[in-house]
Amino acid sequence: MRKSLFTIGEKVKIKASGKSVTIYKCQYVKNMKRYSYIVNEYPKTFFFEEELIEE
Repeated sequence: MRKSLFTIGEKVKIKASGKSVTIYKCQYVKNMKRYSYIVNEYPKTFFFEEELIEE
């Protein structure tokens, strides 16, 4: 398992919309072998690393 790209509290942008969001929770999805993130602005939606970019 590798280290996640983003940390809790970090400001990032959603690639598809360009909206600025803050990472709320980070979790490793074992069967998909990648990290998912929940952001403060959309708490019922999760994003994978490839859907987010550094601000």
